Amino acid sequence: MSGFPPAPQEQVTLANWRSAPFSKWAFHHVREILPTAEIANDPADVMALPREPIDAAALGIEELLRSTDTDGLVILHRGKMVFEHYANGMTAGAPHILMSVSKSMLGLLAGVLAARGLLNVDRRVTEILPELEKTAYRGATLRHLLDMRAGIAFDEDYLATSGAIVAYRKATGWNPLQSGETASDLRAFYRELSQADGPHGGRFKYISPNTDLLGWAIERATGRRYAELMGELLWKPMGARSCAYITLDRLGAPRCAGGMCATVADLARVGQLMLEGGRRGGTQVLPAGWIEDIARNGDPAAWAAGSFVELFPGLPMSYRSKWYVIKEGTPLLFCWGIHGQHLFVDRKNRIVIAKTSSQALPIDAGRMALMLRELARLRSFFSSRA
Repeated sequence: MSGFPPAPQEQVTLANWRSAPFSKWAFHHVREILPTAEIANDPADVMALPREPIDAAALGIEELLRSTDTDGLVILHRGKMVFEHYANGMTAGAPHILMSVSKSMLGLLAGVLAARGLLNVDRRVTEILPELEKTAYRGATLRHLLDMRAGIAFDEDYLATSGAIVAYRKATGWNPLQSGETASDLRAFYRELSQADGPHGGRFKYISPNTDLLGWAIERATGRRYAELMGELLWKPMGARSCAYITLDRLGAPRCAGGMCATVADLARVGQLMLEGGRRGGTQVLPAGWIEDIARNGDPAAWAAGSFVELFPGLPMSYRSKWYVIKEGTPLLFCWGIHGQHLFVDRKNRIVIAKTSSQALPIDAGRMALMLRELARLRSFFSSRA
């Protein structure tokens, strides 16, 4: 996107923005491509991150940065920023798309709303959204959506060129319409999900529309816009330095499953808040019980029967309230988004790792394996420091 205008072959468009090499620019310029809503911060009340830098060579992370198309990386240890890195035109102040890490942010907001009595996660979806009575979501609860255990027939194939996932992306405004196609919208899309493929509450099955549906249920239950709630209940009290934002469909529905964009340092602040049991100073921002529920109450059997188990071979895992959990000793909590977005929260060793990337493949098993190896090495490195 250099030049005025850029050369035709270098222009980022709605048709190519998630494809390499265009994604290296697009992933931190999303609001120039799609409509968005602001998630406000409070610039007068920012969580301080004192600096105590360690260089990349000492950390031994040069290969990780080089091999995983890293756009931004922030590492915190005991509340101090020990490493910060940006590439591919990314800057500290640029919000980067979080992809499915957005789901985990919704999981935290749901916990705040539940603690305030504004959201009953055991309630059936159709009690809040009766429009869905004739869809496969009939009988599903918000908890089923939070834990990705709704029995919906939907193929989450990121490389598909047709089918329900492409219709979904067009409904959210992420894909352009083809000639002659009628514009859809996210809420209308749910009418297409009429087939079940198993019982609600069964195996873990990753379905992104479940999270957007939760966003709709949150807006209906509270009578408030999702972006406003996220700003008021998480981004401001957490002490974010910058505003975040979220993409919208043509009728203003938020893409809660993947459209949130935030700076890497603010994503790290979310992790630090988790380390502190949801507390910032004298304010309980996130319910401590909700964080502990994420850590302890996911179902390993549901995970083991699910489709992601091969990406994390040999690891004792669960999924709860939109967070992945490695259940060993003090559970490690993390978020993961396609194209290499991560947030790791190691409560035992007081480590937070926030990473944004522009990897070409949505899911790259080799690079995921590298990330997990480097995570284990970094945990060992910091656990040995006084």
